[in-house]
Amino acid sequence: MESAASAASESEKRVGSEMSVNRVILVGRLGREPETRYTSEGTAVCNFSLATDESYKDKSGEKQKKTEWHKLVAWGKLAEIVQQYLTKGSLVYIEGKLQTRKWEKDGQERQSTEIVCQSMKMLGGGKREESKGEKPEPSEAPEIDDSSIPF
Repeated sequence: MESAASAASESEKRVGSEMSVNRVILVGRLGREPETRYTSEGTAVCNFSLATDESYKDKSGEKQKKTEWHKLVAWGKLAEIVQQYLTKGSLVYIEGKLQTRKWEKDGQERQSTEIVCQSMKMLGGGKREESKGEKPEPSEAPEIDDSSIPF
């Protein structure tokens, strides 16, 4: 007779092999102005880049900062919101998924991996603040260390 623990383990293996997750969460600053264009059906497509920073200490104890750049794309109403409210330097929270596109150019196969935005929260420094006559103070992205992550 099979024990409950081994039955649960087998069940987890089956479920685990069938499951997958494609989820990206980023907090960072826009690296350039968003660029919006429209498909032939009239759907807005907005491309922009996002910088995330990581701070760490090297072997000699010196504080180092590493910036990672991400390509993002937003579609539809979200694309229009990004274009309307965000500008270079805006601090945003993004949730989305990774997507790799492939195409051929000049006989060579190319590919690009980008984050398809599914939701976005403005955290400050956007066009709305500038339109009120307030100039946002330049600031660095907040530092997040492992001790501040609750899991």
